[in-house]
Amino acid sequence: MKTPICEQLGIEVPIFAFTHCRDVVVEVSKAGGLGVLGAVGFTAEQLKEELDWIDAHIGDYKYAVDIVIPQKYEGMGESDPEQLLAQLEDMVPQEHRDFAERLLSDHGVPKMPDDGGPKGGLQGWTEATARPLLEEALKREQCVMIANALGTPPKDIIDEIHATGRLVGALCGKVKQALKHKEAGVDIIIAQGTEAGGHTGEVTSLVLWPQLIKAVAPTPVLAAGGIGSGEQIAAAMAMGAAGAWTGSIWLAVKEAAADPAEKQSYFDASSEDTVRSRSWTGKPGRMLRNEWTEAWERDDTPDPLPMPLQGMVTFDGVRRTKNYAGVGECQKVAFNPVGQIVGNISHEETSRAVMQRLLEEYVEAVERLNHLLPDI
Repeated sequence: MKTPICEQLGIEVPIFAFTHCRDVVVEVSKAGGLGVLGAVGFTAEQLKEELDWIDAHIGDYKYAVDIVIPQKYEGMGESDPEQLLAQLEDMVPQEHRDFAERLLSDHGVPKMPDDGGPKGGLQGWTEATARPLLEEALKREQCVMIANALGTPPKDIIDEIHATGRLVGALCGKVKQALKHKEAGVDIIIAQGTEAGGHTGEVTSLVLWPQLIKAVAPTPVLAAGGIGSGEQIAAAMAMGAAGAWTGSIWLAVKEAAADPAEKQSYFDASSEDTVRSRSWTGKPGRMLRNEWTEAWERDDTPDPLPMPLQGMVTFDGVRRTKNYAGVGECQKVAFNPVGQIVGNISHEETSRAVMQRLLEEYVEAVERLNHLLPDI
């Protein structure tokens, strides 16, 4: 499964694992792939702690960091995080805050203690708050790539990353977005179909991947969106992909930091139990459908606000439903972003076992295809 980006990044196989859990990053990288730590939920101080731990445990293996700088959001242009927060606070209707609080309290989700933790909900969702995360990541010798999860990274940020010798990756769900990535100098484009968890477009992976691969050639493309097996990786490689970007399959592995109640929600769900909703971040993202997502869709309730305002409304809810995942009816209003591959997630595996399974299934799929060729 060797492709040129393996040599560029210093990895054995082109399997990328997006995760918010540092343990998963380390285990996947040690198993030959590239662990990618999602930084959007961290403050700069928290990210430093996570990356310090990764650096202490990953040895000579490589990893990447994923940040979020949307191409369009409320408050664009303000570079001071504190001033941006103050500006945006005045734009959030109290009606939205009250509605979110009512949903949480009605389902028995306890309030977080006033422990001096982060407040506001802007962590990583704007250029002003993502820059400190980027600066921390660029201090790390083993971090070989920075990816942007929403939109084309600003040109000065691309140049800054390139100046350190690292590669730049960026996700997209449309061909026109991919062309903008290429024009801006992005090194690796991640083509993410609508099946994926988190923020997605509307085009299915099987249609998007070959369209996008042809449109940006020879820029390498990683296939993303619904990948949970080696057969799917083989299909993506057959279309010309340079590797696979995976995410949802790491949510319930043994090393994942998720609460057992959250993991059980994934085990119990089918592929029909996800929905694209703006109810948590303000942009369409795929997650488990529950009473929270349905409540924000009703005609008699507030409409989700644009990013990052909706995230400011739901920030407290994200923290509470993660911290108290197994309390009361928390899972009925929890933020559980996951792709349609959730229907294949039925039990807990180790990260290494998942990597091994992906590789074995890939080999079996390729051999099965080879047997279809006539003898010459």
